[in-house]
Amino acid sequence: MTLPSRQGRGPVLRVALAIGLAAGLLPMSSFPAAGEPDARAPAGVPKPRASIAQTQASPLLSPEGLQALLRKTADYCRRLESAAFDFVCREQISEVVAPSFDLDRGKGYQSGDAWSSSASSRGTIYLSGGPRIIRQTFEYDYQCVRSAGTIREVRTLIKENRKAKNEANAELKTSVVVFGTALLSPVGLFGERFQPDYDYAVAGRDNVGKAKVLIIDAHPKPGAPETTNLYGKAWIDPDTGDILRIEWNDDRVGRFEVFRNRGERYGLTPRLAIRSEFSVEKNGIRFPSRLFVEEAYRNVRGEMGVRSRTEVVYKDFKFFTVEVEVR
Repeated sequence: MTLPSRQGRGPVLRVALAIGLAAGLLPMSSFPAAGEPDARAPAGVPKPRASIAQTQASPLLSPEGLQALLRKTADYCRRLESAAFDFVCREQISEVVAPSFDLDRGKGYQSGDAWSSSASSRGTIYLSGGPRIIRQTFEYDYQCVRSAGTIREVRTLIKENRKAKNEANAELKTSVVVFGTALLSPVGLFGERFQPDYDYAVAGRDNVGKAKVLIIDAHPKPGAPETTNLYGKAWIDPDTGDILRIEWNDDRVGRFEVFRNRGERYGLTPRLAIRSEFSVEKNGIRFPSRLFVEEAYRNVRGEMGVRSRTEVVYKDFKFFTVEVEVR
């Protein structure tokens, strides 16, 4: 949902990173729980298992090899969904926003106009409409507990723009996105009950840390339900089936019309980059280590400008419980 603006900074996009999502975008209730019937299928008609015909041949992996990998990812998703855990970590958030580039601000940018911009230390050009760009940082003590299939998150704000705070039961103060746990996001792409909705192909090889991984492209089959089938690329450990990174395609993001409408108003094309990383492992379960959301727009000359960027780093994990039910 879109929340009222904070301090005139434009609408806040509520991002629910839940099962099957990243910077997600649908509530967890949109996905049937493991073992529950899928309302999308006719009653009494089981959904087919993913078949080799759903995969594409690749010089890097045969269809049979890809199918074996998909079985590993399905097994990982079963363990992930059955896991109970209790952990705390440090959640560090940095946010950059060009606040005047909003739907409620006068004429704004028009196709062909010169872009006012400011270059960051990384060379990124931020749309500003003027010299002011808001940069914010937040740091939370973050606790996440999952028991009986329910996730509970508790935050204590300890720093805001480098100033010490002590705000218990704090809400996220980000201006652009409000997000939840990304822990279960692999399930919507690789859970056994979702695999029949996708075509899978090997897009390449890469390294994530010390792991040698395969990049798997997951794209919804024609006619697959748009409401549940987000898609993108995943970086997968072929030995374990662990999903180490997901980059999501933006055109099925919930509330994407916010960005589309903003772009249409100014004659620009929106581009949303969303990435989740899972480099922290405990008892065979991967926990989120980084989240990245970037909102950018392309003008008629092909130039890209960034309106907002939110980066979240999770570190200093302390685990009290990580238990996986063996089925």
